[in-house]
Amino acid sequence: MAILLIMPLFFSSNIIFGRAVADQVEPFTLAFIRWSLTALILLPLVWPALLRQKELIVNQLWRVSLLGFLGMWICGALVYLALDYTTATNGTLIYTSSPVLIILIEWLFGGRKISTREAFGISIAVIGVVVIVIKGSFDTLMSLSFNRGDLIFIGAAVSWAIYSVLLKANNLAPLQTLPLFMLIAATGAVLLAPFALIEIAWLQTFPTSPTAWTNIAGIVLLASLLAFSFFQYGVKVLGPSLTGIFMYLLPVYGVGLAVVFLGEEIALYHMWGVLLVLSGVVLATWPKRVLRQIQST
Repeated sequence: MAILLIMPLFFSSNIIFGRAVADQVEPFTLAFIRWSLTALILLPLVWPALLRQKELIVNQLWRVSLLGFLGMWICGALVYLALDYTTATNGTLIYTSSPVLIILIEWLFGGRKISTREAFGISIAVIGVVVIVIKGSFDTLMSLSFNRGDLIFIGAAVSWAIYSVLLKANNLAPLQTLPLFMLIAATGAVLLAPFALIEIAWLQTFPTSPTAWTNIAGIVLLASLLAFSFFQYGVKVLGPSLTGIFMYLLPVYGVGLAVVFLGEEIALYHMWGVLLVLSGVVLATWPKRVLRQIQST
């Protein structure tokens, strides 16, 4: 339980580090370095397990590659790209909608039934995301003039929800947390490699400053190794929906870090947005047994 409480802090640090280094490292290059180093660090630790289950790995390589695309390509490079256009605060608050998106994905593709309470909660959370994206301005909604970074974050949140659901697939259950994470990181790095090489060759850029590499180290150690390992452990033990509940803490950690380390300001629409998103997420995903206990007291 304790590791799931601090998991959102590590996830939040990715957006903070990514925003801090946005003007020093290109998005696909940063994502490629992130997941390459993560896979290389894990490889010696999981190599014996990979050898024992090599037949299973070969058979499920397409599924692992899909997870690498969703979790490392989209939720990696595209998130860093989005941070060129929007704030860490906006990105964090939009990502907070992931738990309700998980329910929608399970409903669309897994036959999951949605109760009236869940449907109401999802609606409130979606309204909250809209408030954040339009910055509380009705004129923005009417003119359809949206920040491209916010829209990319919405796509990334959907991708993360699909990643979370697929991660629970029975086909992958025999693989332990760290070996599976290493494989996903490695396939993600492979998928990112050609785009990173094009970026480096075309723009003639590569991180060289100590500041850039300090931020990259934070991304690899905190936002990758610890955050994803803890999340995948939670999905394996509790399932995607219950693990997603701990992502309620994303705005608390993420917005706090953005204010302290990046000097970002909190606007009134942020407060309304996070209130709506969190209210909707809690209403839609809070376990029924807890609600019954509250109602009976």
